[in-house]
Amino acid sequence: MVTTRLYYMDNLRALAMLTGVFFHAALAYSPKLQTLWPAANTEQSLLLDWFSWFSHLFRMPLFFLIAGFFVAYLVARRGMVGMLKNRALRILLPFIIFLPLCMVATFIPLLTATNEVENKSAIMLMILEAMQNPDTPRPPPTTMHLWFLYNLIYFCVLVWLLRIVNWQWASNFLARLTPGLFLLIIPLVLLPGALLIASPKPAPESFIPQLWSFGFFGLFFVLGYWIFTQENFIARFNVYAFRILLASTALFALYYYHLPVQMDLMAPPLALWKKLLLAVCEVYIALWMTLVCLIYARQFLDSHHRWMRLIADSSYWIYIIHLPIIFALQYPLMDKNWGVWAEYGLTLAATFAVGMASYLLLVRWTPIGWMLNGRR
Repeated sequence: MVTTRLYYMDNLRALAMLTGVFFHAALAYSPKLQTLWPAANTEQSLLLDWFSWFSHLFRMPLFFLIAGFFVAYLVARRGMVGMLKNRALRILLPFIIFLPLCMVATFIPLLTATNEVENKSAIMLMILEAMQNPDTPRPPPTTMHLWFLYNLIYFCVLVWLLRIVNWQWASNFLARLTPGLFLLIIPLVLLPGALLIASPKPAPESFIPQLWSFGFFGLFFVLGYWIFTQENFIARFNVYAFRILLASTALFALYYYHLPVQMDLMAPPLALWKKLLLAVCEVYIALWMTLVCLIYARQFLDSHHRWMRLIADSSYWIYIIHLPIIFALQYPLMDKNWGVWAEYGLTLAATFAVGMASYLLLVRWTPIGWMLNGRR
């Protein structure tokens, strides 16, 4: 059992969050999301699409594993009640406060852009049609990009509810697995959850709990909780790191090739064999790349640096506010022709600049910062 805070876990959690900024900024140029993304641009990039979807397959699994690890850390240090109080302050309260603010900051620029942008996306055209037809049903409430907080609330409550169950048999089974068997068997445990939803996995943004999210992200959370109790678990996989990185890359090439050319909610369901193939690729890439990230982070990020600490502290705030900023920046770019990489770079630079500046000026030394990261 870990008795001290591990810098590489803090730093890796921050990087997993910030990778979401890169991912969401790239979706405007994804050939596969032209009909589903509000800021979809006529300019597209297969290379950018490839890297963004590859990282997306393991970014959130990695985050939930780390979240489970730190929940176990809190239980060991403060007990179940102390863990729930901490998570209520760090997760539930920010969700309640910032979700309505993010909704307003996202939808007002979207409505404005829908009227002003010339090269309208498919979503904008749908909004215009809905505005002209008052009988159009309203979209259901959504947790937006803060869905991960909503899911974490449930996961933490389940940890408390299931505390009376003796899970030692499962812990012993996992501990007895050799690294090779672990890499082959454990992804298959994720497969039922992965098969409950289409590929690639959409964000479970609904307020109605999504069963597949519990059977997929929830199991990564459980795995992280268990890893906290195991000494040198990650070190056992060091020799496999490069091989599973290469294998994951090869699997992703197969995965991307079989994804629909363009994702469409009205498209007919995939053939059973293709759905199974995509789900198998997802679960193996998700687990293998999560372990790769843990291995290399333990080797290269397990130290205290002031600049890395600043990134770790600011990452939560930057993630919360990044999506409205990205949309506000990318809507005007839909009528420009500056090139994918110039527009993408400009979006990232401006988003991180606004995020970091607002963190230093408005958050770091204020009650908002105490809520997100604790008192300094």
